[in-house]
Amino acid sequence: MLFTTATFVVLFLPTVLIGFFLIGRRSETWAAAWLFAASTFFYGYWMPEFTLLLLGSIVVNFTVGSQIGRALGRPSRPGSFSTSSLWLTAGIVFNLGLLGYFKYANFFVDNLNAAFGLDWRIGRVVLPIGISFYTFTQIAFLVDTWYGKVKEYRPVHYGLFVTYFPHLVAGPVLHHAQMMPQFGNRSVYRFDAGHFFAGVVIFCIGLFKKVVLADGVAPYADAVFAPTDGGQLPGTGEAWLGALAYTFQLYFDFSGYSDMAIGLSWMFNIRLPYNFNSPYKATSISDFWRRWHISLSTFLRDYLYFPLGGNKKGPTRRYVNLALTMVLGGLWHGASWSFVLWGALHGTYLMVNHGFRALCEHLGWSDRLSRSGAFSLLSWALTFLAAVVAWVFFRAETLPGALRILQAMAGDASQAADVDAMLWNAGLKSSVGAAWCVALGALAFLLPNSNAVGERVLAWFARSGDARMAVGSGALLITLLLVVVNTARESVSAFIYFNF
Repeated sequence: MLFTTATFVVLFLPTVLIGFFLIGRRSETWAAAWLFAASTFFYGYWMPEFTLLLLGSIVVNFTVGSQIGRALGRPSRPGSFSTSSLWLTAGIVFNLGLLGYFKYANFFVDNLNAAFGLDWRIGRVVLPIGISFYTFTQIAFLVDTWYGKVKEYRPVHYGLFVTYFPHLVAGPVLHHAQMMPQFGNRSVYRFDAGHFFAGVVIFCIGLFKKVVLADGVAPYADAVFAPTDGGQLPGTGEAWLGALAYTFQLYFDFSGYSDMAIGLSWMFNIRLPYNFNSPYKATSISDFWRRWHISLSTFLRDYLYFPLGGNKKGPTRRYVNLALTMVLGGLWHGASWSFVLWGALHGTYLMVNHGFRALCEHLGWSDRLSRSGAFSLLSWALTFLAAVVAWVFFRAETLPGALRILQAMAGDASQAADVDAMLWNAGLKSSVGAAWCVALGALAFLLPNSNAVGERVLAWFARSGDARMAVGSGALLITLLLVVVNTARESVSAFIYFNF
């Protein structure tokens, strides 16, 4: 079930909201159970065959987490591997094994066959939607339990924490401390008109980003990448237009989903952590990763980079840890060499970034450069260019296709067909595509961040009781109109991060 469909907006969401607050008047526990059940139904509506897998994963991880919590209070023999550590190891192996089979089994077998001339066959393993997100969410829970950070083990709250439908299929990657205390807060279960209408406004903004902006520019990316993956070589202009179109499609697709998840949660008096913070305004690749998919970046830092040693074991080890973390982060996105190269490229970017900063500090240039407007502008331009180049690997279905795009972007398009032939074949004009990219770039680079806008909207609704009904109703009407527009299309596109 997609956030952008009439089924979700007209049927599912009102039913769940009304049931949640009506039940919440009598019992917070049963209201949480209602939302847990609704979230499970939301997942099952999309992929019913994998609902039992999701619930089984929840049962196993909750059981393992509870065992870790109990074992923490038991003394262990000197020199022995503690019981809590054994449970943690078992839980991580279970989660990674599940993720590895469903997400990487075909990739592993296909590469073994290609490398050694084998003919192993395991059939096509279907990827359960959201498995990457709920697996990482539960690994974080187990590790935090092992560190003694988890204090609550209520099954209903844990199940809701994992399945909560605004985040389940495309993030953010949640921590128990961000969510489970909220489920124990009585005020969450009492309808709040200010929170509801502020949530409607932010949901409407996210819906507009997805339905109008991301889906509007998507054909220009598809028109270039699809034939290039098929073996054709685009012209230089087409290659740049395709790369930029996808750069902004992905931005507004993911930003739109993040806004919609935040808005939906506000309707339920629940706050999700912000997962997207104007990454194309970043002035370094480190800054980019503090702004893009914040929850995943935080997970990789806290549960991979730091355990590997971080920057505490010398500069060489630091760079190795950075590279390894980003390669694994790329592989998390998908089982293909294109994602591995995308991660490796960002790992290289980060190593260069940290190396340059260390050199500037050694030479005493840091303060002077930080005050230079020209340097900041150059840093922003280089960071954005680096992101665009890396997105080519992220978008291309094949590695040769990505290399052909980059070849054409570098100016080597002598073997290309007629100028703009790919766009012409798709019934598109390069001038219109360029206008799309300029307009979306202006929105991404110049407008305030939607998180800041949302906080101002929430504060305004809290004190403007008379006006919020009119403004909220207007946002609700626009939401319904956008849903109608989306429904009238030949096909409804899923969010890009649903694939991961």
